Amino acid sequence: MSQSPSPLPSTAAAPHAVRPPGALVIEIEGVTKLYQMGEETIRALRGVSLKIRRNEYLAIMGPSGSGKSTLMNMLGCLDTPTSGHYDFTGKHVAEMDDDELAGIRNREIGFVFQTFNLLPRSTALHNVELPLIYAGVGRAERLSRAREALEHVGLGDRVHHRPNELSGGQRQRVAIARALVTRPSIILADEPTGNLDSKTGVEILALFEQLYAQGNTLIVVTHEEDVARHARRIVRLRDGLIESDQTIAESGTRNAD
Repeated sequence: MSQSPSPLPSTAAAPHAVRPPGALVIEIEGVTKLYQMGEETIRALRGVSLKIRRNEYLAIMGPSGSGKSTLMNMLGCLDTPTSGHYDFTGKHVAEMDDDELAGIRNREIGFVFQTFNLLPRSTALHNVELPLIYAGVGRAERLSRAREALEHVGLGDRVHHRPNELSGGQRQRVAIARALVTRPSIILADEPTGNLDSKTGVEILALFEQLYAQGNTLIVVTHEEDVARHARRIVRLRDGLIESDQTIAESGTRNAD
């Protein structure tokens, strides 16, 4: 039986340790994205190139209209480029059909949304097992893995609670457990603390710190500097282009990549 995780470390106590990056998981090169709004053409991305490796903790930042949401949708295989190349674990995304893309989204990418996106009438356990149902995993195994994921985020005693019986922080932990349950290549989090109070946000960031220390690959899209500073690399977008790509040393200082 899985043991409950140790208490989450505080963000103040956790060192800014950097894990060595692993194999290349995402490579985009010269990616553009155009949207047609009536007679106007919106250039959301204007030739973005980016490589992300396993074991990285990356924050993507930018003001409204910078292209960060478009880039997030691209990385999550929710949208496709107008031009350029996107390889996910060495496979060309443009050559995948709808079923292959759905498989990538379900098995390889764990999504964490600002609004949690939980089924309100379902228990935490059922919400977490949903990706495994779509993946065709047998009932016994998916229930076991869903319980393990909930224990992993400190909610082993809340498996039968519905979202309205949980706090905002607990609902976000359920969403994170759901993202983890498929054992994905990356966890893609969109403004994960945006709907949380400051104290609960700190707890979620401490959980991300723990997940990173355990070998997970994290990509966090945020407009908050305080959230981005917990990452080990910060990519800043402006006007559809990468303005800067910086790594953060263990001392917490930033260095140009």
